[in-house]
Amino acid sequence: MKFEAVTIKDIAKALGLSTSTVSRALRDSYEISPETKKVVLEYAKEINYRPNPIALSLKEKRSRSIGIVVSEIANSFFSQAINGIESVAHVNGYNVIITQTHESYEKEISSLQFLSSRSVDGCLLSVSTETKDFSHITDLHNRGMHIVGFDRVVEEMDTHKVIVDNFKGAYDATTHLIKNGYKKIGHLSNSEYLSITKERLAGYKKALEDNKIAYDESLVRQCMHGGMIYEEVEDAMNKFLKMKQRPDAIFASADKLTTNCMRYCKAKKIKIPDEIAVVGFSNLDLTELLSPSLSVVRQPAFEMGRVAAELLIKMIEAKRAVTDFETRVLPTDLFVRESSAKKK
Repeated sequence: MKFEAVTIKDIAKALGLSTSTVSRALRDSYEISPETKKVVLEYAKEINYRPNPIALSLKEKRSRSIGIVVSEIANSFFSQAINGIESVAHVNGYNVIITQTHESYEKEISSLQFLSSRSVDGCLLSVSTETKDFSHITDLHNRGMHIVGFDRVVEEMDTHKVIVDNFKGAYDATTHLIKNGYKKIGHLSNSEYLSITKERLAGYKKALEDNKIAYDESLVRQCMHGGMIYEEVEDAMNKFLKMKQRPDAIFASADKLTTNCMRYCKAKKIKIPDEIAVVGFSNLDLTELLSPSLSVVRQPAFEMGRVAAELLIKMIEAKRAVTDFETRVLPTDLFVRESSAKKK
């Protein structure tokens, strides 16, 4: 049996009123008496009437919906960012449509096409690891689609962006390892195309330089899909361990890279931190409960989502076209735990 939503016609028929009278009463029009409004509103509440969003969007030329494009909802960072986005969207009367790319360039294109076809009022985007050609994004933006980038942003696009201080987060993590006696620090890195990869690699390099440690390119291993595919991390770690002078510590620059590095060490019975120390970027809530507890750079994911949604809604509701854009940079926090204890 097909579900059919209650309409204004249904209310009008039940109350013996015209559809125009019911419509005006629901809109609190001055043309309708308080008594009639009361009857209409009480009946609408009783039968759980909700306005037709499609009809409203045609009338207002606005869908009251926001698109979200992320790599993977199961990633703790993105799930927290989405919570931040939804908290702002709900208060402002917007619904959200969430799509996942699973780090695929093709899926990112289809996700944006889908959201555009649904006439979303704007989109919050964190690009996939495979994306090196941004023309599908800039084309939509140039055609008038409101887009705000967060976390993994398109640096060439003139719009609002919300990021964390990736450079400092990586610098702090690497410096912490050096101060604890580790000198041969491997860097598990994300896709070379991402803004966060470049910024975190720069922080890692600067920490080495400031501590008079030469940068060794062989100690940097990139995983195209950011740790989402375990075998990529496994391959990178295998190459580290086959080195004549293998790393005594690993700095992992993304959530899945970090947790899969820990998984690899457990599978290979590599003792952390006795044989190899680990510090990573992670927003998992249970990192302190792991054995050993995990040292992490934590990002303010909820805050990032909240700020990005606020900036997008301001763009959508602005009376004039927005031409002044900003890049908000949020701080990271380093939580030091057992996985990066002082080298023995």
